[in-house]
Amino acid sequence: MPPSNGYGALPNNSRQNTNGDEEQQPLLRDSSYILKTSQWRKNMVADVRRDWADLILLACYIITGLLDSASISTWGSFVSMQTGNTVYFGLGLAAPHESTRWIKSGTSLGCFCVGSVFFSSLHRVFSPKKRWVLCASFTVQTLFVAAAAAILTFGPQATAEDRKEAIDWPVLVPIALVAFQSCGQAVASRALKYNALTSVVLTSIYCDLFSDAELLSPRNPERNRRVGAPVLLLIGAVLGGVLARSTVGAAGVLWIAAVMKLLVVFSWLLWPTENE
Repeated sequence: MPPSNGYGALPNNSRQNTNGDEEQQPLLRDSSYILKTSQWRKNMVADVRRDWADLILLACYIITGLLDSASISTWGSFVSMQTGNTVYFGLGLAAPHESTRWIKSGTSLGCFCVGSVFFSSLHRVFSPKKRWVLCASFTVQTLFVAAAAAILTFGPQATAEDRKEAIDWPVLVPIALVAFQSCGQAVASRALKYNALTSVVLTSIYCDLFSDAELLSPRNPERNRRVGAPVLLLIGAVLGGVLARSTVGAAGVLWIAAVMKLLVVFSWLLWPTENE
């Protein structure tokens, strides 16, 4: 039994110790929270490792195939491959009353150029390979594709034939949104120094692939990327075309593309840092 303090009362050391422990617990929790927050911030401002990042960029070719095939099937214009849009725009200027395709192609081309200014400025101002910059870039892309999908899903409905010739806002706004974000993938490839994997151009890849002196070499990473890019875009194009003509429709294809973009955001969140 603890000794008396001379007044018949027990000392209150145990109570003081208990109170002290209770006061220290919130401090420990606060310290742990601050440490985790600091680590998270440090991780977000770090540069991502370039090694194997080409796998994410190659996956973006599937997204490009989905978007362009659905766009061509629905509106008759591209949203990523701007070479085709430039030709359509030129044909429209030559015969402006034959079709409205040139207006949609011009809209896509113009918004793609504006998007290039936006995404390149984002990477240039805040450092090209920072994790949060890549996450922010692909989050914007995801939101723009989702917004276009929402317009097709919940906006005014029209038949496939009407959509191909229509130039009202339910057609032009989704084209503008998807075209604006498409260049984000190309800018990311520049930021990561994989300049060939823009996901919006194949002609130069075909040229580089078949003019490669080491085309048949067993170990040729550049050759492997150049083979993978058109194959993956073709897979996306086939899937997009089939789904756009099914009950899924173009809206469903856009939702699938938005989910894939979101997966890319999570991939950048988990990607190793440069110094690991």
